[in-house]
Amino acid sequence: MGQVSQLVIDTIRDIPSLPPHLLLAFGLFTCLLLFQILYIFVFILAPIPRDVLRSETFYTTVEADGSVSKPKPLPNWKQKFDEDRELAQQRRLRQQEQEKYNGNNGDPLTYQQPEIGPAELAISLVIPAFNEEERLGKMLGETVEYLEREYGSNSSSPSLSFSSTSIARNNDSHKRKTPNDSTAVAPATNAANGHPPSPSPSHSQEPQGYEILIVSDGSTDRTIDTALDFARSYSNISNNQQQKGQLSGSIRVVPLVENRGKGGAVTHGLRHVRGQWVLFADADGASRFSDLEKLMLSARRLAASDPQGRGRAVAVGSRAHLVGSEEVVKRSWVRNALMHSFHVLLRLLTPPRTGRIRDTQCGFKLMSRQSLPDIVPYMHSEGWIFDVEMLMLAESAGIEVAEVAVGWHEVGGSKLRVLKDSLGMAWGLLLLRAAWGMGVYRRA
Repeated sequence: MGQVSQLVIDTIRDIPSLPPHLLLAFGLFTCLLLFQILYIFVFILAPIPRDVLRSETFYTTVEADGSVSKPKPLPNWKQKFDEDRELAQQRRLRQQEQEKYNGNNGDPLTYQQPEIGPAELAISLVIPAFNEEERLGKMLGETVEYLEREYGSNSSSPSLSFSSTSIARNNDSHKRKTPNDSTAVAPATNAANGHPPSPSPSHSQEPQGYEILIVSDGSTDRTIDTALDFARSYSNISNNQQQKGQLSGSIRVVPLVENRGKGGAVTHGLRHVRGQWVLFADADGASRFSDLEKLMLSARRLAASDPQGRGRAVAVGSRAHLVGSEEVVKRSWVRNALMHSFHVLLRLLTPPRTGRIRDTQCGFKLMSRQSLPDIVPYMHSEGWIFDVEMLMLAESAGIEVAEVAVGWHEVGGSKLRVLKDSLGMAWGLLLLRAAWGMGVYRRA
């Protein structure tokens, strides 16, 4: 053993005396070896989403008569998209083989990504919910009243009235602050061509209606019952206002057998949306839901100026304007220190535009339907860091992102374990960046 150690020491001592070309070769070999070791390390540790269970491709809802439906199959745009993409790739390979057989060495054929199927509704809302029986009903009260007024069957008539005896909801018991200007757009919103966004396009041709997909992420409490009870109470109010039969099925409950994490629940819901616009929002109701109007305005402007002309756009709610406010100051110094440290790490490890977004973690994000094929099929992270991967994928696909100030207030009952989950998010960000940067993750 001593002889081996001495041999290694002598070899290391002799390295500086090697000829330059051998020294260069040794350096390159060492770098390649270290890269391979790091690649294997990242490959082993990089998270892989679990397969979707068959029971998780069904939903339940409340029928017009107030009864709970039997499980119904969820529509799945991603499955159809994957099939079309596979056919397109096979067609390209056959064409390339035919070109080689004919001796034609012209320009290589380019792959054209298939388009997502048409929307059936104006907007879809995805709500990830894990043991949210205490907070979900209040959030749904504000949410459904707004969606029904703006997108529902009675959108041209006065909004439904939700009494405290029929549906438990929170009428802004906490004051929510917003800046004086209605929309704050981060540098990431600038169009690729350097021109200001075009005016908001007309949406008179868009379909009407909305849906809410509540993804119960392996909940062990009464989250599913709470959602269905709300839908039943809401259906009764609608029936009393002569809306019978028109609103049933708008609220769909999707139960996951096992907990996947917030990112996994959101991604699962995004695979099954039918709306032209898709929003996901946290179940705690911390974000003021009526600020969806501001997100929609920014997203429509970006969609009109999409460099590819496909109408792609993402708008993210932001709480950055609240830094220094009472809501943030009253938090513990540990939580605020971890928040600022995460922001520094985010700027260092993410692509430029993603790094300039001041609040990547706000659970209030809107995207156009045309953006989904460039984001959802390539999502890997199922934990808290999934927001960052979503924004990175949008940037890599050339999708413009608007950061919009929204009203927000602290709500008790958070599932976030400050120290443990903050460290987990930092580790997840490092692993995520390494996996995409080294080619462990890649676009098919």
